[in-house]
Amino acid sequence: MLDDPQELYPAWSERLIWFDAAPVATAQLSDLDTVLWQRYRTPRSRDTDESFLIKIGMVTGGEGLKPTVAGLLMATREPHRWLPGAFIQAVAYRGTESTYPLDARTITGSLDEQIIEACRFVRRNLRIGASKDKRWPNLSQFDLSAVFEGVINAVLHRDYSVYGSKIRLLMFSDRLELYSPGAIVNTLTPDSLPYRQATRNETLASLLARTPIPAETDWLKTDRQTFMDRRGEGVQLILDRSQALSGRLPEYRLFDESELCLTLFAPPEVGLPDGSNDEEPSAAS
Repeated sequence: MLDDPQELYPAWSERLIWFDAAPVATAQLSDLDTVLWQRYRTPRSRDTDESFLIKIGMVTGGEGLKPTVAGLLMATREPHRWLPGAFIQAVAYRGTESTYPLDARTITGSLDEQIIEACRFVRRNLRIGASKDKRWPNLSQFDLSAVFEGVINAVLHRDYSVYGSKIRLLMFSDRLELYSPGAIVNTLTPDSLPYRQATRNETLASLLARTPIPAETDWLKTDRQTFMDRRGEGVQLILDRSQALSGRLPEYRLFDESELCLTLFAPPEVGLPDGSNDEEPSAAS
């Protein structure tokens, strides 16, 4: 594996805005998984395989066909082989600090697989508390629809030219933090995210808008059929659903112009008070 981004993407090292359309010099057309890219074909398609892959942005044309960044992310099972850091590191902690991990997983696969598996990780580690409202006796720690939208945004809008950086999903008793590499695209700010749209990876957005959500994920409780609907309502859904659950508005924060963090808060009935469960577990726990 090459260590120098200049060697990995020689013609695209200037971090152009459409980086996901860049050819990856070290990859071959045969590296793309036929099952993963054929799902975008319709019965009416009469293109050759190469022409079809070029049209949907998974392969570059010209001399020597090469998979693009988007092609490797959506049509390989191990995109991190060519794009170091193209995975999600998920950790669930016992308390409010990153001291005692309960569960941890490195989530790989095509981007749509990573999104679903990240949501499954959260679902597996969710805490359920008793609600004071008799209409909803069982209160979930986080809204899975909001988590789903947050992970989609993280994998879609992250900067894949930041070499080796990964998405981090951290669960605590009182909050969930989702870190995505790269500054906010164009002139957006954390405060303007609910009101304006912009994407760093247009080809990925197009492919995710054509990627069906698996039928066995009805627990996501979304009325969408695909991972994106292009209406740009994801951020507002995150804010609305999370605030309705916890009574607290989620926060977007930008660190050093290089990493965006989304924080979702747990309801007080589920998220334990700060420090109350940060002691080292006893032998009986």
